[in-house]
Amino acid sequence: MKKTFIYSVFALLFALIAISCDDHADHDNLNDHDHAEDQNAEAGEEAHSNEVHLTQAQFDIMKMRVDSLPLRKMSDYVETNGELEVPPQNEASVTTIIGANINSIKVIEGDKVKKGQTLATISHPNLIVLQTDYISKFHELDYLQQDYERQSRLFEENVGSGKEFQKIKAQYLSTKGMVSGLEAQLKQMGMNPSRLQKGDIYEEVSVISPIDGNVRLVNVKTGQYVQPETELFELVNIDHIHADFMVFEKDINKIKEGQEIRFKIESAPDKELRAEIYSIGKAFEENPKAVHIHAEIDGQKGNLLLGMYVRGRIYTDETKTTALPDDAVVREGETFFVFTASRHNDDGEWHFAPIEVVVGKSDDGWKEIKFMNPLPQGTNFAWNNAYYLYSEMKKGEAEHVH
Repeated sequence: MKKTFIYSVFALLFALIAISCDDHADHDNLNDHDHAEDQNAEAGEEAHSNEVHLTQAQFDIMKMRVDSLPLRKMSDYVETNGELEVPPQNEASVTTIIGANINSIKVIEGDKVKKGQTLATISHPNLIVLQTDYISKFHELDYLQQDYERQSRLFEENVGSGKEFQKIKAQYLSTKGMVSGLEAQLKQMGMNPSRLQKGDIYEEVSVISPIDGNVRLVNVKTGQYVQPETELFELVNIDHIHADFMVFEKDINKIKEGQEIRFKIESAPDKELRAEIYSIGKAFEENPKAVHIHAEIDGQKGNLLLGMYVRGRIYTDETKTTALPDDAVVREGETFFVFTASRHNDDGEWHFAPIEVVVGKSDDGWKEIKFMNPLPQGTNFAWNNAYYLYSEMKKGEAEHVH
């Protein structure tokens, strides 16, 4: 009986110990389960902390644009700058052939002129001397021609002296050359030799325009004495104005005739003009080492002026690729992000999630976009306000840390 009682006590103690161990194990398992749930919750929160949520009202206020990823033609280009120029034959520097005084000036800067139009008049005793010299030599030539013809007949008939004939011939040919030279000078100054042959002297001479165009500069005053090398007027014809760009040595192999250039002028920075390359220089300029590229400008040229500074891009190659507007891409250091966009029907909120991308070429406000991993078909993206979404995302991350 005593032995049975002892066995019963031991059995009871063993049962109590077993129950105690089971309770402890259950408690540990419960703690482990709770800890795992906490970890999963934190992971879920972290996964969503990068998302930015906007209500429909916020979406509308921000004027968000959401659309799919388009294919767009993107071009490689070379940056360039230069000036507006005209061909050499469209510029003129007007001088006089002989020293004289300015009698009158008929034009002002900016005036449109025609070829042959009078720009100014000049007068000087030298002009009178030139005319009287011509008249004198012209009549002397008439006399010498008659004498030369008479001596020539006598010489052919073996009547006249050969020496006398040669003397008359030399005088005749020399005077004839002088008359031709004086006639050429008179014609260059716009004087008619036939009028002078009748004794009608020009008191003043017109300085005429050698080209159609506009007066760029007037460099003289009334009454001023000018030398033959003095520039009186500068004229320019901008009907054939073109863009003269400079391309550096490292880029010249990309350039060829027929390529398009899009450029802007300083006075109209919001207006883009287009031109096509028609000529490429064959030698490098120094300081900087670059080649001149001449391009014909498309369309209306009325507001373009010679010497205007221009800056543009020469488009060298074109490919079709996935792209988004510049405002859809945000940069953090050397990393680029875009935001996917989705609308949740249950609460009407818009969810924007960042995705790291590789950015390629840029063209006309767009960037080429490549993804690290394939995305589901029909994924939509935020097309604007990327930096706003990025700043909101950073705020969310900071709040999550705290």
